[in-house]
Amino acid sequence: MTQAHWLVLVLSALAIGLSKTGLGGLGTLFVPLMASVFGGKASSGIVLPMLVMADFFAVAYYRRHADWPVLLKLLPWAFAGIIIGTFTSQHIDDEAFKRIMGIIIVLSVAIMIWQETRTEYLVPSHWAFSALMGLAAGYTTMVGNLAGAVTSLYLLSMRLPKNSFIGTGAWFYLAINVFKLPFHVFSWKTIGWESFQLDLLMLPIIAISAVSGFFITKKLSEALYRKFIIGMTLATVLLLFL
Repeated sequence: MTQAHWLVLVLSALAIGLSKTGLGGLGTLFVPLMASVFGGKASSGIVLPMLVMADFFAVAYYRRHADWPVLLKLLPWAFAGIIIGTFTSQHIDDEAFKRIMGIIIVLSVAIMIWQETRTEYLVPSHWAFSALMGLAAGYTTMVGNLAGAVTSLYLLSMRLPKNSFIGTGAWFYLAINVFKLPFHVFSWKTIGWESFQLDLLMLPIIAISAVSGFFITKKLSEALYRKFIIGMTLATVLLLFL
């Protein structure tokens, strides 16, 4: 572990804590940086337990704000996407995957911004929309740790209030990240005692940043918060094309 390794690890822990308690998208920005410093698969084994730690903080605070009908429409499809991603990721070219995902997210954000400017907003209710977004979220979280962008777009399209948006996302991320753990431990073998020790060292930083995220999010209005999430999603897309 060099100074660069420790710096990236600490910054990622800070970003993950903040993103899980309201400032969504910040954690995703450090996924490419972690991959470049620790390596693709190795970084995923380090990041996942940190995500789970932060998920517990988010659920503890926002547990009563979840929109369960929205959540239950998404989760089964996300689990299916994770399983598909586990067994097909070795056949997918990383660069092609990033480009495709970037294009999909850009188009989705463009449609959402267009809908935001309309006086009448149609909330997608067809099961196929939930299925498509759930599969995409599950697949991308397993292959590229990009579920945040897809899930944010889905929850924004549901027109959830700020706290419901965060609470529903908190339960969703906790469920899918815990579901992913056995695949990383036994199938990909990316999580071991050495990587988990690093995660434990980051726990105090995650806790501090998570609590900070609670207070910062409270200061944001509903309209400003939606703009922030859309902006962070677009920032994620820029990283995909770099």
